[in-house]
Amino acid sequence: MTRFSASQPPQPADHHPASEQPGFDLTRIRADFPILGQTVQGRPLVYLDNAATTQKPRAVIDTLRQVYEEDYANVHRGVHTLSQRCTERFEGARDKVRRFLNARHSHEIVFVRGATEAINLVAQSYGRSRVGTGDEILITAMEHHSNIVPWQMLCEQTGAVLKVVPIDRRGELRMEAFAALLSDRTRLVSVTHMSNALGTINPVEEIIPLAHARGVPVLVDGAQAAPHMAVDVQALDCDFYALSGHKLYGPSGIGVLYGKEALLKAMPPYQGGGDMIRRVTFEKTEYNVLPYKFEAGTPNIADAIAFGAALDYLDSIGLDNIAAHEQRLLDYATRRALHIPGLELVGTAARKGAILSFTLGRIHPHDVGTILDHLGIAIRAGHHCAMPVMEFFGVPATARASFGLYNTFEEVDALLDGLRQVIEIFG
Repeated sequence: MTRFSASQPPQPADHHPASEQPGFDLTRIRADFPILGQTVQGRPLVYLDNAATTQKPRAVIDTLRQVYEEDYANVHRGVHTLSQRCTERFEGARDKVRRFLNARHSHEIVFVRGATEAINLVAQSYGRSRVGTGDEILITAMEHHSNIVPWQMLCEQTGAVLKVVPIDRRGELRMEAFAALLSDRTRLVSVTHMSNALGTINPVEEIIPLAHARGVPVLVDGAQAAPHMAVDVQALDCDFYALSGHKLYGPSGIGVLYGKEALLKAMPPYQGGGDMIRRVTFEKTEYNVLPYKFEAGTPNIADAIAFGAALDYLDSIGLDNIAAHEQRLLDYATRRALHIPGLELVGTAARKGAILSFTLGRIHPHDVGTILDHLGIAIRAGHHCAMPVMEFFGVPATARASFGLYNTFEEVDALLDGLRQVIEIFG
């Protein structure tokens, strides 16, 4: 953690960076999100919990309604018009994801419930078929529980060993330790692209070649990174990439596993049921082609289509524009946080996404979050499903403000003014 001094007076609330950013109309963007117009506790809502989930633009909400009102039917199985129409939209959403990630083929895109299921799929399908006693899975000390527990389960099932790359006090990965932990026993590396608890952006462009030099595939957990930066899976050369729709301004209950074609073809199915089969007898089942081999049962049809609408919406604004806006917000919030007495930032990596995790003296983060809620400000307080990170920094929890494309500098001011009120309340 880094402690900051309050020796300098806070900047005036109107001391913002230039509000005009070419190609980024923040007023119009905020109008696209109906939920942002409400009041909470009699105050205008300030939503700063985007790392947990993002709010939804009207384009996504309207798409969900339209699917259910006009096009809904089960996909892939029907010859009637509604089924064909819905199938076309569902597979169209898959191709939008392919373009979003710059995957080579649409059949490398597997629809799942979220990044958590994507990681579990790889652990139980790739892992169970490739990992044995004494083999090693390599993760990092900053992982979300979703990128820890599935590998622990795999190790219990197979007798493999989980190895953990340490981090430093800035919350950065110790790359010399990563290189040293790679061994002839390493069977898979699984690493977060961006830490949800710290905001650290990991150097996956360095990690992947190091692993590949030893013939080790790499899974990248992109749940946090994908909303904040352009991701090119071909340029990264990652073997798997996982993401969640609800963090990308899309619906919950829909996510994606990208996998290289050759790997997915060699992997056994994760679940059995309808649509993942080609032919079934009591003696033997022939599995379907990619990606359907991994999509047993009726999929989350409407939410997948609405996720495609979310990607269209992000494309209309431009991820580069979004990233630039969020970086300005983070820089401004970090600079002004220097003047809050007793505030300690947790996570000060040189490369960070739009996350501000902190403690506030002896005030418990849950109390910070509760008082801010009474001011209409929504943040997250807790261990953020990253309990080993909290243990490393010696804190039970942190308060976390996380920024999205619709947040404003005035909302940052409201957050920091709210923290001063918290301090006053606790004396």
